[in-house]
Amino acid sequence: MVSLEYSQYTDVIEKRNMDWIAEYKLLLLIPLISAVVGWLTNYLAVKMMFYPINFIGIKAPYLGWQGLIPQKRREMAEISVDLVLGKLLSVQELASRLDPKKITEAIERRLCQVLKKVINDVMRESAPTVWAALPAQGKALVYARVEADIPNVIDKMVSDFQYNIVEILDIKELVVEYLSDHPALINEIFLTAGDKEFPFIIRSGFYFGFLLGLPTMVVWYFYQAWWILPLGGLLVGYLTNWIALKIIFEPKNPIKIGPFVIQGMFLKRQNEVADVYSNLIEKKLMNSENIVKAVLHGSGSEQLVELIDLHVNDAIERYVSIAQPYFGLGIGSEKYFKMQELACKRIYENSEKYLLYMHEYANGALNIGEDLREKMQALSPEEFEGVLRPAYQQDEWKLIVTGALLGGIAGILQVVYLFIPS
Repeated sequence: MVSLEYSQYTDVIEKRNMDWIAEYKLLLLIPLISAVVGWLTNYLAVKMMFYPINFIGIKAPYLGWQGLIPQKRREMAEISVDLVLGKLLSVQELASRLDPKKITEAIERRLCQVLKKVINDVMRESAPTVWAALPAQGKALVYARVEADIPNVIDKMVSDFQYNIVEILDIKELVVEYLSDHPALINEIFLTAGDKEFPFIIRSGFYFGFLLGLPTMVVWYFYQAWWILPLGGLLVGYLTNWIALKIIFEPKNPIKIGPFVIQGMFLKRQNEVADVYSNLIEKKLMNSENIVKAVLHGSGSEQLVELIDLHVNDAIERYVSIAQPYFGLGIGSEKYFKMQELACKRIYENSEKYLLYMHEYANGALNIGEDLREKMQALSPEEFEGVLRPAYQQDEWKLIVTGALLGGIAGILQVVYLFIPS
């Protein structure tokens, strides 16, 4: 009998111990789940900054979602250009770095080929009879004069281009329109420049989530109201995002505490970020290829056409005078003006065929990357923060609120699936 009572007693003790272990296992799950929630909400926050690249949903911008960075790419481009052009780079200074002689050397061979074809096409269209009657010697003289005159024409055109660069080339238009048409590039700029900060945001969610889950665990132990865990999850989702963003950008200026120097992660890496940012801008945005396209097809292209007209018409006057003995009575004023107009048009239309040969030289001469790097590194922390953050800063609350909502949902699921059945 005594043996039976003792056995029952030990069973009760064992059951109580097992219940205690089970209870505390569930309690210990709270900070662990909070850590996972913190990681997940921060992971989603980072992804929501960049993806999807294009809007997905029913009606923009309310019924659906587009990554904050791609959505704000036009505003970001405008801010970046204002900073780059207003404080760092001068369009006039960039244009002055181009050497007409070097440009001539780069494009002369291809330009000669293009001009010979243009001369033939123009003369066949505007004065076919005269051109057909012109002997080979006369045509050779025109070709030779054109070839010999190319350095002189290019020198004058480059000089005028440099003088009128503000009217011909709108860098702001180039950057804004290019980034608007290439949203993936703005993502690449941010992800590459912030390749240390964004992974930190994700990782920190786990650490901060665990720490924030500990007080939630303690409160739940003493007061098991149904709303405790949802509220704890909401706070975890909110605070992990908020803290991560603060650590990246705050404090702006270095603060020394004993042997330690505290400063926002992004700002602390100013030299490194400036290097990465300037390389991307030079190679993929403000390169010779894009600048030439902006010059030829941008809002200032009309001014460029006028410049071409001026110098081509002047050159035609010289070329025709050389071949005049072979023209006899000439081609008439109407055909002559038609010839001039057509020649300018064809030279402009074929410009990319010969200008592409100057890209390598121009990229080296402009040296945008090195210049931009040095000047970005010299910016104050406040100015440097303005390179990447301001355009989407106003929408950071969306990420924080989304994190909070996801955390709250996770807390509800904890109550439903872990604690109610027990």
